[in-house]
Amino acid sequence: MRTGSDNQLLIQTLTPSARTPLRSLAKRLADAGCNLADARVTSIGTDTSLTLLATGTWDAVAKLESALAKLGREEDLHLVHYRTDGRAPTTRHLPYLIEVISADRPGILTKIIDFFDRHDIAIDQMSSMRYQALQTGAPMFQAQITVGIPADTHIAALRDDFLEFCDGLNLDAIMDPVKF
Repeated sequence: MRTGSDNQLLIQTLTPSARTPLRSLAKRLADAGCNLADARVTSIGTDTSLTLLATGTWDAVAKLESALAKLGREEDLHLVHYRTDGRAPTTRHLPYLIEVISADRPGILTKIIDFFDRHDIAIDQMSSMRYQALQTGAPMFQAQITVGIPADTHIAALRDDFLEFCDGLNLDAIMDPVKF
């Protein structure tokens, strides 16, 4: 059963970093009578990606949808939005943080994603980047991944499998529970 304020609108924008529309979007949300339930702001290259989750009554969300259409035209944004449902609580999943660092080479991230997919483990958040090592200038790869491990999974066995997998690819990795 829906309550009066559980309508949700997912909003995504892509813009050059100099024109980040966060302030404009936050103002439109407030003016429509919506709340900002979740937000992600990420600079990638010379651009910025915003992902926002707005909540409000059905009429407030409808008002926000109209305001977003106008904002997209006025500011020439790459803007996508759609109504979504709330995420079901995942009490049967344990949050773990995975950190991987290695010399950069093609396909590392694909292999890591494949490992978790083969073990039916959901990736909840992920960020990765390439950089040059300060001391040597070598191209490096780094990833931080938050996963949801099913509660009935034997954690020690999974950790051993993951670390063996990483050793086989010459990746330095850790897998620890999220501590918050």
